[in-house]
Amino acid sequence: MRYDLVIFDNDGVLVDSEPISNRLLAGYLTELGHPTSYEDSLRDYMGAAMHRVHDLVLERTGRKLPEDFDDVFHRRVFAAFEEDLEAVPGVVGLLEKLAVDGVPYCVASSGSHERIRVGHRKTGLDRWFEDERIFSSQDVGRGKPAPDLFLYAAERMGVAPERCVVVEDSPLGVRAAVAAGMDVYGFTAMTPAGKLAGATRLFRDMGELAGLLTT
Repeated sequence: MRYDLVIFDNDGVLVDSEPISNRLLAGYLTELGHPTSYEDSLRDYMGAAMHRVHDLVLERTGRKLPEDFDDVFHRRVFAAFEEDLEAVPGVVGLLEKLAVDGVPYCVASSGSHERIRVGHRKTGLDRWFEDERIFSSQDVGRGKPAPDLFLYAAERMGVAPERCVVVEDSPLGVRAAVAAGMDVYGFTAMTPAGKLAGATRLFRDMGELAGLLTT
């Protein structure tokens, strides 16, 4: 293994949640008078913490989102997760191999701790991620593209940043990993490769990743 720690993003990398959450986010913003398409949501918010949604809407319109925006949005998302959420194909096999090989790994997500755990319970990934392997933007002051979350995860896992590799599928996440001084492998199953500029390597099938990490 070329690295001492594999740091996974969650949404779109471990669980196939990006289509669900961005469809719902676009719909909710549009309901509130901020017309947003699914493609707009992917472009502006994929991989971001919720504060980015509030910040961009305020910047663009001069209007704040409702106080209960996050609560209402998450209720809708969690209900949809219970119906439709699945693990990303190939993830379970990859986690099994990392565990057998004794390779440390964790998740560092822009989503809340509750969102991470709801998704993992629904998909069965909770068996692979104990509390000490889960890090959220809630744990740090700034979300991606700031490097804070990845640096925090590395520190808590006891690994130097330069010995970490991040697995990401969003432009914001790639920027955060690069800013943290970490290699980053860009997952292109959903995101066009051209939008992950700066990634150390690109791959499209999660089944490829174990081999890439050792070569």
